[in-house]
Amino acid sequence: MHNRWHPGIPMAAWVKPGDDFILETYDWTGGFIKNDDSADDVRDIDLSIVHFLSGPVGVHGVAPGDLLVMDLLDIGAKPESQWGFNGFFSKKNGGGFLTDHFPLAQKSIWDFHGFYTTSRHVPQVSFAGLIHSGLIG
Repeated sequence: MHNRWHPGIPMAAWVKPGDDFILETYDWTGGFIKNDDSADDVRDIDLSIVHFLSGPVGVHGVAPGDLLVMDLLDIGAKPESQWGFNGFFSKKNGGGFLTDHFPLAQKSIWDFHGFYTTSRHVPQVSFAGLIHSGLIG
């Protein structure tokens, strides 16, 4: 089939209409934040290059303006990636709306256990920690 996508744009994958496929994606930091007890990564992250996107996925035979329908059959994390994080950016690295109260970088790691998540950094707290697909366009 003819590929009508711009030839200069590399694809993460090429699929045919109706194909089932797996797309491994990055977290919004491109893997910069680590599952450890140090907030140095939150302090040192270059916020000008974050929000990594995965893709694009080319579909053989489509043209700009064609309507595509996609069904997400499953969303999940690899066994070694069953964790997430939250943090405060330091005032020296862009900060946030709470930097007056939390001027230094801080991070908590949350481990997924089925439907719930817990943190070694926030003892005795658990909540429904659902994985989501992020942005799809």
